[in-house]
Amino acid sequence: MSRRVVRQSKFRHVFGQAAKADQAYEDIRVSKVTWDSSFCAVNPKFLAVIVEAGGGGAFIVLPLAKTGRVDKNHPLVTGHTAPVLDIDWCPHNDNVIASASDDTTVMVWQIPDYTPMRNITEPIITLEGHSKRVGILSWHPTARNVLLSAGGDNVIIIWNVGTGEVLLSLDDMHPDIIHSVCWNRNGSLLATTCKDKTLRIVDPRKGQVVAERARPHEGARPLRAVFTADGKLLSTGFSRMSERQLALWDPNNFEEPVALQEMDTSNGVLLPFYDPDSSIIYLCGKGDSSIRYFEITDEAPFVHYLNTFSSKEPQRGMGFMPKRGLDVSKCEIARFYKLHERKCEPIIMTVPRKSDLFQDDLYPDTPGPEPALEADEWLSGQDADPVLISLRDGYVPPKHRELRVTKRNILDARPPSGPRRSQSASDAPLSQHTLEALLQEIKALREQVQSQEQRITALENMLCELVDGTD
Repeated sequence: MSRRVVRQSKFRHVFGQAAKADQAYEDIRVSKVTWDSSFCAVNPKFLAVIVEAGGGGAFIVLPLAKTGRVDKNHPLVTGHTAPVLDIDWCPHNDNVIASASDDTTVMVWQIPDYTPMRNITEPIITLEGHSKRVGILSWHPTARNVLLSAGGDNVIIIWNVGTGEVLLSLDDMHPDIIHSVCWNRNGSLLATTCKDKTLRIVDPRKGQVVAERARPHEGARPLRAVFTADGKLLSTGFSRMSERQLALWDPNNFEEPVALQEMDTSNGVLLPFYDPDSSIIYLCGKGDSSIRYFEITDEAPFVHYLNTFSSKEPQRGMGFMPKRGLDVSKCEIARFYKLHERKCEPIIMTVPRKSDLFQDDLYPDTPGPEPALEADEWLSGQDADPVLISLRDGYVPPKHRELRVTKRNILDARPPSGPRRSQSASDAPLSQHTLEALLQEIKALREQVQSQEQRITALENMLCELVDGTD
């Protein structure tokens, strides 16, 4: 009998390549803060990078198409009074980003589609509830306006960004600093890792730990964990001999890992990026110059090494593009944004194919920008899988979607659907609200125009003085 030696997989030949030099973003002063977050967040519209900033914390937001050298006067998002430690784009609104800082606050920002003239300094809402630095942020994958933050006070807070209220506070589960938090696919459970070297699965609405594993990796360095699409867990950590490891766990049987891969000896904490559509896990170590990737399957040995993308320069951080932001015409299955000391470089992962047709097997339907639940529905115990979209015709991000803030700070990110109806009594609050929002926008634009006119006048005066001086 002939034995099949080579495992069959459409991802055996995933090919990584750095983008051309003119596709990189040059002259970005990437933050030097010693914190194990990715320092970079990306979506189909924008690239956001935490940067060095005097007198507080800041990050820069660039339209994806604005490659090349970044103007040194490009506006920043500045509002925190201490360094920014983590940023995360809202999965349901490409113009909304949250930032967490050493100043104990979380801020949520509306980013306009146009490039603003000056720094964005006013968040839509500031969330105050932590007593120490906030280092981890994660939006709920399926519920609108639900944001998780974890701080140095060992507390996880889940917020309704729409009202600024604390939905849940998990404050007695972690005896030490939390290293990572990850939602499962429908947002019903959390996987957390902590300095006490314990991997926990938490039901946030019941406020209890439903499963835990002490010392999933024997080493002393920080752990990371992410859920797979079928509810298993992938963890990265270190062996007792400081070898970096990747382990796959079944939460129903936490005694032994389903699979364990040992890699190399290095100090860099491995940041795991998991793609549920292809079931590939990408491991990017801080300070490494490589990205390793593995395919997770149902057949032994369950974790299959695919390849390593190597480059010359070490990475300071890494952003991971959601599936809907990829170029399906080029068979692109992942795109990273690698941070250097002074630039950000896209790295594209493709599966080479001869055909120009849409490759159904590479692109199953993927989570789109519509939430499946409202915050109150999720809190009451409802669960729903992400609302999926097809990438067959490519994905075009919707235009600017305003998060409207009423007196109660309720943010509504829903785009208007269907033809505009004639105004009735029931529509009155909405139209009044829309009127206020338009008036506010007009006022803001007037102020911008006024400041530009003042600047023009000042420049004209300087020009006149120079001309008079040369006479």
